[in-house]
Amino acid sequence: MAEHPSYIIVTGAAGFIGSRMVKHLNELGYRDLILVDDFGIEAKRKNWEQSAYAHIVERYNLIDWLQLHEPKIECMIHLGARTDTTEFDYTIHETLNVEYSKAVWRYCTLHQVPLIYASSAATYGDGAFGYDDDHQVVSKLQPLNPYGISKNEFDKWALAQNECPPFWAGLKFFNVYGPDEYHKGRMASVIWHSFNQIRKNGVVNLFKSHRPDFKDGEQLRDFIYVKDVVKVVAWMRETMVQGRWSADKNGLYNLGTGKARSFTDLVKATFAGLDQEPSIHFIDMPEDIRDKYQYFTEANMQKLRKAGYTDDFYSLEQGVDDYVRNYLRKLP
Repeated sequence: MAEHPSYIIVTGAAGFIGSRMVKHLNELGYRDLILVDDFGIEAKRKNWEQSAYAHIVERYNLIDWLQLHEPKIECMIHLGARTDTTEFDYTIHETLNVEYSKAVWRYCTLHQVPLIYASSAATYGDGAFGYDDDHQVVSKLQPLNPYGISKNEFDKWALAQNECPPFWAGLKFFNVYGPDEYHKGRMASVIWHSFNQIRKNGVVNLFKSHRPDFKDGEQLRDFIYVKDVVKVVAWMRETMVQGRWSADKNGLYNLGTGKARSFTDLVKATFAGLDQEPSIHFIDMPEDIRDKYQYFTEANMQKLRKAGYTDDFYSLEQGVDDYVRNYLRKLP
């Protein structure tokens, strides 16, 4: 009798990072995947329908489906979340980002399944406590929006648990950009919006600075290419599954490049990918986000390096150039 396959679950598989995760796993030769998301959203269909997978499961049905079918799960990669930082109804974030993640955690604990889940740099708020993925600081953090609060609440809950998955890691994603984010609307990366503005008007609008210590366009973020994000997750999964991850490594990890860059640099790189001279216009920041805006983020990446990840990250120029030339320029 043939042995049953061991599956990798990817939640959020129709979304931006989740769909890129599935494509990366396919490139590595993995086909026994269980994709989880709200698959009724037509705008996301092209993100996942060409991928190789064994099953698709609707988000709301995941735990029931697992209990019914009892598949052998090798690893859970939990990337599904409500990620809209402009959604101010906390109950929505609490349901999808906190309570759902607790259900995933409990399943992984009960069945001894390694878990990798998406946290966020939004947990750091205005950066008053720095950007170190130190467990001691998590309870002090004051995120600036309900999305960040929900991610930090789950991080706090996870750290407080005595019963855990055998191996687990929560990854604090910084500013992720790259292919397949077209459906995100206002929440898509500045590169996506810049490309579309250049195509339409030949000029990019950037927010003015409303702080005297930052010049217009010199607000700094740690931008990380999605190809690096999925590469780190795949490395982590492999390390856990092969038993090279020890339980003392379990915890929260930053996932950025470790180098903050300005929005002006980013827009210049986007123009360069289009072989055009930069043209930037500065506009007032919308008042609804003005007091919740991060002016500086930069991941301290020492912890991930200490855990054993050694590969280089794309520089801003390399990542934006690949994204613009090989993906955005090919859009109709």
